[in-house]
Amino acid sequence: MSTDPLPAPVAARLRRPTWRDPRLVVGVVIVAASVALGSWAVSSAGRTVPVYAADGTLTPGEAVDVARLRTVDVRIDSGTELYLRADQELPDEVVALRVVDDGELVARSALGDAADVDVRSVSVPVDRAMSSRVTPGAVVDLWSAPEALAGAEPAAEPSPLVEGVVVEQVDEAGSGLVVADGATLHVLVPAEDLPAVLQALAVPGSVTVVPQAGAGV
Repeated sequence: MSTDPLPAPVAARLRRPTWRDPRLVVGVVIVAASVALGSWAVSSAGRTVPVYAADGTLTPGEAVDVARLRTVDVRIDSGTELYLRADQELPDEVVALRVVDDGELVARSALGDAADVDVRSVSVPVDRAMSSRVTPGAVVDLWSAPEALAGAEPAAEPSPLVEGVVVEQVDEAGSGLVVADGATLHVLVPAEDLPAVLQALAVPGSVTVVPQAGAGV
C-alpha cells in the first residue's frame, strides 16, 4: 500500500509595510498626537497670568484701586477668570463687598458698588486690653453692658447688640502687643442695627467689644 507524501509547508513571506498600510498610518497619527499633547501640556504648565492680590486687608465698603493691590503671577487654569486680572483695566469706583485678607487673590465677586454695602462705620471706645489679633478685617460682637450708677438700681444683665461685625480700623492708644485701654475700634455695623448701637454708645462705658474665637481674631 502506498501513501501520498504530505505537502511541504510554504513559509509565509513578511511584507515590508508601506505608506498604504492603514496600520502604519494609524500608528504615525497616534505618535504625532501624543507628542503634540505633551508639548502643549509642558507649555501650558509654564504659562502664567498676572492677577491682583490685596496689599493689606480690604474691608467692606473700602474703595479698591491699584494703590491697595499688588500683582502676582498665577498659572493658567480654568479658574483665572474668577479673579481680577492685572493685565486688564481695573473697574472704576468699586469697593470691597466683603473682607479680603492681605495677600488674598481678589475675586471679582468680592467687588461691587458702594450702594451694595449696607453698613456704617461706628467708633467704639475700648475700655479693656484685647489681643493684638484684633486688627482690620477681624470679626467681633458688640454687647451692651451698662454699669450701675451710685445709688441707682443694679445694672441690667449684659445683652448682645450685634454679632459678627467687621473691624474696619484700629486707633491705638500708645503701642504694644495688645489693643490697649483707651483705644478706639471702628467697626462696620449693619444699617438695621445702627439705632440700637448708637443708643447704647450714648451711655459711656456701656458697649463692650467681644472678639469671636476662630474668626480672624
